[in-house]
Amino acid sequence: MSVPRRLWWLLGLALLAVATLGLAVGAVPLTPSEVWRALSGVGDPAAIAIVTDLRLPRVVLGIVVGAGLAASGTALQMTLRNPLAEPYLLGVSGGAAVGAVLAVVLGVTAPGVVPLAAFGGAMLAVMLVLLVARAAGGRADSRVLLMAGVVVGAFCTAAIMVALGTAPEGTVRGALWWMMGSLGDAQWSSVRWIACYVVAGIACLVWWGRDLDVLALGEDAAASLGIDVERVTRRVYLGASLLAAATVAGAGLIGFVGLIVPAIARALGTRSSRETVLASALAGGILVVAADLVARTVLRPTELPLGAVTALVGVPFFLWRLRAGVAR
Repeated sequence: MSVPRRLWWLLGLALLAVATLGLAVGAVPLTPSEVWRALSGVGDPAAIAIVTDLRLPRVVLGIVVGAGLAASGTALQMTLRNPLAEPYLLGVSGGAAVGAVLAVVLGVTAPGVVPLAAFGGAMLAVMLVLLVARAAGGRADSRVLLMAGVVVGAFCTAAIMVALGTAPEGTVRGALWWMMGSLGDAQWSSVRWIACYVVAGIACLVWWGRDLDVLALGEDAAASLGIDVERVTRRVYLGASLLAAATVAGAGLIGFVGLIVPAIARALGTRSSRETVLASALAGGILVVAADLVARTVLRPTELPLGAVTALVGVPFFLWRLRAGVAR
């Protein structure tokens, strides 16, 4: 049974509402009508500049990053059959951060290159997590897999500290803030590249929706239905890693979005993998834009790290899910 059409309308309207708030709220408050007039290119030139040059790239980047993180978490949870799997907890985002930081420290920052470097780091992290989990008892054990992700994430953090040890002071300061997650440096040139990677990754996951549905039944059941489990699993890992890498390259480390949002999408009634991926992408964009709005307004003029805001929501959610016994 497909998801009711009203769910898609609800998600779309919620995304539109939170995006409008993101464009309206700031050091110079604007009314929704002023926002829409500015987007149409009419009205006060100052308001047009604020909306189109400063706030709109930030909101669009938030939507893209949230969609990528949520879709990546959905794919990992379905593939591993583990509702606690997500890029941040499995070390995938940490590996992407290592690749991106190395590219920045080495001065290789041409458009599109940093996401590729982050993708390489994410893939290495995925392989390390699986190797550690297999050595410790097999990746089928959810608790072992999570512990392996924590170990790899800690290793990635240490690698980043080593890479920044000899970097110029300005680079270190910027990288540390970026590691905590922020949409503050959003520019149209980078947003376009990140959006291309995220759209491509989500499109691949939607295209592979049938394989994800079968894989969610278990490896033995999937193999009996003619699915090449290893090949499909590697392919999904590639797509999930691409999405995680793109989000890290665009906004730094933002955790727990890929954990929370897929659970919300399933609670809303999604059934198939395609529906869950798409609903998660929309809900992820809503969550990140809303979290960014909180990060830049709750202690104004000080801006909180975006990753800290999502962690304040994600950690209690993770503990609640763990207490409920979903990882057993």
